[in-house]
Amino acid sequence: MNDQIEAFFPDISQPLLLPENHTEHELLSYLESFELDGAPAKELSTYLSADFRRFVHTLSIVPEGHGRLLEIGANPYFTTILLKKFRQHEIYCTNYFGISGGGGRQSCKSTLTNEVFDFDFLNNNVDVEDIPFEETFDIILFCEVIEHLVADPLGALRRIKDKLNPGGALILTTPNVNRLENIARMMCGGNIYDPISGYGVYGRHNREYNKHELFLMLSHLGFDLDLIYSSDVHENHARAYYPIENIAAQIHSTPNRGYDLGQYIFLRARNSRLAAEGKPRWLYRSYPDAELCD
Repeated sequence: MNDQIEAFFPDISQPLLLPENHTEHELLSYLESFELDGAPAKELSTYLSADFRRFVHTLSIVPEGHGRLLEIGANPYFTTILLKKFRQHEIYCTNYFGISGGGGRQSCKSTLTNEVFDFDFLNNNVDVEDIPFEETFDIILFCEVIEHLVADPLGALRRIKDKLNPGGALILTTPNVNRLENIARMMCGGNIYDPISGYGVYGRHNREYNKHELFLMLSHLGFDLDLIYSSDVHENHARAYYPIENIAAQIHSTPNRGYDLGQYIFLRARNSRLAAEGKPRWLYRSYPDAELCD
């Protein structure tokens, strides 16, 4: 089905930049071999099967070097394992399991290589709490988190900026609300919103974003983009909702729309300038300081 979709939208899946001398199959088998303390094996397997390519895309945009790296929302550590293996950064982690304060340790063990990675983490809800590290970081990963926030996404990004060194890199990934599957769902009368989650209010996607919105948010906060793109990472089910050949011409008639149809957005931005004050009115309403900026 993806081949049929790419015939109409050839830019929907970006090339997967694999680590040197490694194949996609090798990397997938490697990650499949890991067991995580207390995590159901089937749930981990399902998650990895669906999102493996997303983890590799994320790795590919993390700069090389020997800096301090913070991963926000690291569990279940698939990206963290790739960082451990293919980057040289000193890695720190936060998670949020419904409690704040304190921390813990989770171990991932490979049944293939017998490697064991122990990940220490601090509990933190970046939506409403400052990041609990005194030190700053050269790189911060904020992957598959912003869509779960309910209170203040711009505030969370401000807290990240406060802990990111000048010129430091923010790596942000998130589902793309403009993805082709969502267009097809709406065309057939379906709903694009995430189901109610058994894991509570933070278990569901409370607001998804598109590339332009992320650019506006980060520009407002004094970030400059190094790169941003969208890409499919797993099977695309758009044709199950609507015959995409019937809408391809209309989509392509909008300039650059073909580059904004992938399932996920990947970006790297640099902490370059002072942040502007206030909240942008396109994102916030009924906030006193939302009138301070457009």
